[in-house]
Amino acid sequence: MVREKAKIAKKIAHRSLIAYLNPAHRISEQYRTIRNNIQYASDGKSIRSLLVTSPAEGDGKTTAAINLAISMAQRGEQVLLIDANFRNPMLHKIFGSQISPGLSNVLTHQLPFDEAVQRTEIEGLELLTSGHSHANAADILDSHMMKEIIEAAGSRYDRIVMDCPAVLQAPDTNALVGKCDGVVLLLRCGKTTHSKALEAKQSLSFAGANIIGAILNKKNVR
Repeated sequence: MVREKAKIAKKIAHRSLIAYLNPAHRISEQYRTIRNNIQYASDGKSIRSLLVTSPAEGDGKTTAAINLAISMAQRGEQVLLIDANFRNPMLHKIFGSQISPGLSNVLTHQLPFDEAVQRTEIEGLELLTSGHSHANAADILDSHMMKEIIEAAGSRYDRIVMDCPAVLQAPDTNALVGKCDGVVLLLRCGKTTHSKALEAKQSLSFAGANIIGAILNKKNVR
């Protein structure tokens, strides 16, 4: 049982890091195309902070956020990948790092932003894990402190990519969208219905999101 779980975890990590582990793969090329299209869709405006979400959990948003961040780093940019999903954090597992200290520790003034950021083995890519869960997740993400963190990161990094909870399952994501330059909505082929996609888009728009595009994911991934 333990060995089987380890094999599954390794498979998930490999899939989630495909742009780094197999940059010549067609999926890696697709992420680089999406990376470029994000800039084309910005109408000349700089997209420094990018939020990735989906209508429901399990659509593949975490994998998309990671590989977009990797593809940006591969272009020579300094990138910060943030796990803003306190309800189901995954980035620390995929990168094999500690969950804490992380974002929640900075938001609650337990330590400075610089001390919570972790390096990864990927050149140009650094990681801010979620930290331990917080009872008032939406409130602390909607705080002035969160805005200060994004501004501080913006002065240090070329790009900030945030993995967030599913927009229709928690209020946390809508608390963040107004603080970011752009939002990418990930939809899963065969699962996301037209009505759910429209509901997610309307929810984000109501919160003031700058939706710059959507990704259609054909795989059954987290």
